[in-house]
Amino acid sequence: MIPADFQLSAPTGAKRIVVAMSGGVDSSVVAALAARSGAETIGVTLQLYDHGEAVGRAGSCCAGRDIRDARAVCDRLGIAHYVFDHESSFREQVIDDFADEYLAGRTPIPCVKCNMGPKFTDLFKLARDLGADCLATGHYVQRVEGVEGAELHRAIDPARDQSYFLFATTQDQLDYLRFPLGGMEKKLVRELAAELGLGVAGKPDSQDICFVPDGDYARLVTKLRPDAVHVGDIVDTAGRKLGEHGGIIHFTVGQRRGLEIGGSPEPLYVVRLDAERQQVVVGPRRALAVAAAQLTDINWLGGDFDGPLTAKVRSMAKPVPARMESGRLVFDAPEYGVAPGQAAVLYAGERVLGGGWIAETESAVLEAAA
Repeated sequence: MIPADFQLSAPTGAKRIVVAMSGGVDSSVVAALAARSGAETIGVTLQLYDHGEAVGRAGSCCAGRDIRDARAVCDRLGIAHYVFDHESSFREQVIDDFADEYLAGRTPIPCVKCNMGPKFTDLFKLARDLGADCLATGHYVQRVEGVEGAELHRAIDPARDQSYFLFATTQDQLDYLRFPLGGMEKKLVRELAAELGLGVAGKPDSQDICFVPDGDYARLVTKLRPDAVHVGDIVDTAGRKLGEHGGIIHFTVGQRRGLEIGGSPEPLYVVRLDAERQQVVVGPRRALAVAAAQLTDINWLGGDFDGPLTAKVRSMAKPVPARMESGRLVFDAPEYGVAPGQAAVLYAGERVLGGGWIAETESAVLEAAA
């Protein structure tokens, strides 16, 4: 059963809708709903990398087979489909940045950088150039009309919510974007795809990091920056050498596996990465406790909001009570697994207030000792 008409979420009297199509089931259903609204619908796919070179498996987006799937869906729906080559900008803005961040001892989130660049900035311009009244995507978030304008809210399906990855969406973009799947559960989306006879109804979901073969991040970084990976020491929080490593790109904050350090009376975790000294600093779990984090490049969608908020510091983490103090995110209780390079996304209930990039963290253990 087709849900409430798509036109309800599109601008009143919309005559042309551009749909960002990755070749997956989500964007395909969005295209079908847009076409059923009566507006002229155009599917647009960005070719972001060479499928054969970048990945050797199914389940990626914006390459090879996925472009063919998107075209097949558009053919079935009777709508136009365009493919734009953005490999160069994707490599510069996303893949190269991914490698550089790992080498700097940070943990990057390429999906956010992709949304900030090719997927929203570039698609936004393309949709405008095509004369569209809005740009619709298959992201699981909700766009809600508030008293002061459009607001970004979490999806009703918490297992599919993608609001963490969209914190950098600007107000201008949000005014133009539409997210028709934010009020649906994934099961319904697949049922709609099957009902509409779309060949992608049973297609596996795309991987979070589409350009990394088999999830081996270190191998990709080594390939891109072969002269920048160096061996170094594994040290404890007091600076005592405990072992050696083959490159900080193999580690992230909170990691336990792969340290291969014997003789410790308790499990050791990666506490921080020192790129200047090429050191992996380890300690017991309590050393991971963070009291606050310094944020940079903050994007704010919350207007004059000054009430209580919660913060999410990893895509799979639950939002925790916190407060902002001059660019510092201060947690009500110590938070674990807070890594530089990741994002901190701020919420007021279900509404996304904005967020920023974690530049530095402040240890709760050191504060307590002081």
